[in-house]
Order: sequence, then C-alpha cells, then structure tokens
Amino acid sequence: MITKKILVTPGDGIGPEVTKQAIHVLKTVAPRFELQLELSEKPVGGVAYDLTGTPIPDETLEAAKNSDAVLLGAVGGPKWEPLDFSVRPERGLLKLRSELELYANLRPAVIYGDLVNASTLKPEIVDGADLMVVRELTGGIYFGEPRGVEIRNGERVGFNTLVYSESEIRRIAKVGFEIAMKRKKKLTSVDKANVLESTELWREIVTEVGKDFPEVELSHMYADNAAMQIIRNPKQFDTMVTTNMFGDILSDAAAMMTGSLGMLPSASIGGKNGMYEPVHGSAPDISGQDKANPLAMILSVGMMLRYSFDLTEADEMIQQAVVKTLETYRTDDIMAEGKTLIGCQEMGERVLQILEQK
Repeated sequence: MITKKILVTPGDGIGPEVTKQAIHVLKTVAPRFELQLELSEKPVGGVAYDLTGTPIPDETLEAAKNSDAVLLGAVGGPKWEPLDFSVRPERGLLKLRSELELYANLRPAVIYGDLVNASTLKPEIVDGADLMVVRELTGGIYFGEPRGVEIRNGERVGFNTLVYSESEIRRIAKVGFEIAMKRKKKLTSVDKANVLESTELWREIVTEVGKDFPEVELSHMYADNAAMQIIRNPKQFDTMVTTNMFGDILSDAAAMMTGSLGMLPSASIGGKNGMYEPVHGSAPDISGQDKANPLAMILSVGMMLRYSFDLTEADEMIQQAVVKTLETYRTDDIMAEGKTLIGCQEMGERVLQILEQK
C-alpha cells in the first residue's frame, strides 16, 4: 500500500456538500489501487475568515504544503463581498495557488454520455467535443504589480499590471505541449498579441517552445476570436494554452458545451503537489438545499488520482461511473426530459453504487 496525505478544504456555500460526496468516491476507489489515505480537513475562504479573520490561516497553508494533494470545494459568496479586498475569500485561493507554485491549471470540457442534450448549444455543434484548457495560474494581471486604487487629479483610478516573464511563459507552454502530446497533438495558443506587448512575447516564446515538440500542430488565436470560436465550433479545438485572465474566461465559455459548470473539474499543478477543485463557485443561493451537482467535484477526485498519483485507470473508472449514472439520473442544473431528478447526496450515492459493482 502507498500512503498519500490529502488536505480537504470544503470551503463555502455548496463546497461542503459536494466535497462530502467526492470523499465517499475517493474512499471507495483508493483501496482498489493499493492507495492508503491520510485525510485532514482545514478551513479556507469565507468560513476561514469567520473563524480566524483571514481567508487562508497559516495552519491551512502549512497543511497544504505538507500534503501530497489538496481537494478544495469552493470559496466566496455575497456575505463576504463587503470585506476589504485583501481579506476576501478569493484571496485565500489565490495565495494557495501562489504559495504551492501551482502555475498550470487544467480544465477539461467534455461531453459525458448523452449530456449533449443538456447544453444550450445545438447538439450537432457540441456532440463529440473534448477540449482541455491549460491556463497559466500564478502570473499575469491577477498577480502583477503595481496594482490598486488611488486618487489622481481629484478622482479615483483603479489599475492592474499585466506582466509575464520569459520563464513563466516557457514553463506553461511546456505543460501545454506535454498535455497536447497525450491527446491529439494539436495545440492552440491564445493571446492578444495585436494590442498587448506582454502577449506578443507570449506568442514568441510559445513558438520557440514548440520547436521542441515537432509532432504537435501549433496554431495561434486572438482571445476575442477564441471566445467566439469555442461557441461557434468547439470541435476544432483539442488543447488550448493561454494566460491567467484569458484562461479564466475561456474555460467558463467552454463550460457551455457541457450545459453546466457543475460538470467541470480542474487540476492545478506545477509544484510538488497539486490542488483539485470544481470550476463552479460556491452557489450560495442553493447552499444547504441538496440541489448542488457534485459531479464536477467527483471528477476532480479523478483528476487528482490521475495527475498527482499517476492512477489513470482510477480516473477512467470514475468517469465511466459518472457517464453511467447520467443515463438515468440528473441534478437540476443538467435536467433533461426522460431523466430522473435527484439531489446532491443521491447523485453521489448513485455514482458509488456503480463503482461498487465494478
């Protein structure tokens, strides 16, 4: 048996609900692959602020650094929006990514089973679509300095800095090409090189890195066009690599292929460990009502088993169980005619039932 330490940070809103179901799945699958788990739980986000006055307590950060992987539910909500920017729940998430050096975010957007009918796009547009967005996660405009709000000429001015170093671009480009090599060997790099010097450099460096991956077909696309093309013809893409802000936007646009953010897992990698979380937010409007879709969180567990523990078969087993479950059962966000509406807890139980039969 191999022992792995996993820090669980359920977070805010529906985070604890979906995390609970994902942990059940993890505990069911792990023993089959001789994986012994050491699970610990620490607060992060709004709930952490309420307890300690900070969205990321030192104890949580230390536990994250000493773990093999972090499983995070969701952070944020209207309750904490009036707080000073420096202590809002999202700052805890950003600090986790930065301190753990998780510079690469992997966001797959896949049509699972007959979910093609849950998408707001036409079935012929999304059927068969399978896109992986590789997003740079610790640089760019979200972290650049200087930043702030100050008085200039008698009025308030807000400013942020979009900055990327050659080394930052090179390492995320390498991840993009490596992921593309494991897929269909096709990579689209998204930038705004026609108006932003920082992304003009991005394009130059990505092109240079591409010389080390001659088998990968590299293309470049401006961010505004990429947003349109994901909705117009998502099947033209396979792997996409882009900046922090563009990746944030484009991965949510790609979510419309699947019909719901509740179906999108993600992996943040690059450091010695990884962090895994659903793409969706804390959804406070349905928190505590057993209406949340836990599948993105369950699929995030699969990504953790694949990318942190090299258990590809375990990830595939979880994906197959999700597809089988969706043949009959749906949560409200992906409900379709002829399916049975169930809640968060029962969806988790249905996936478990199929896994237990394997």
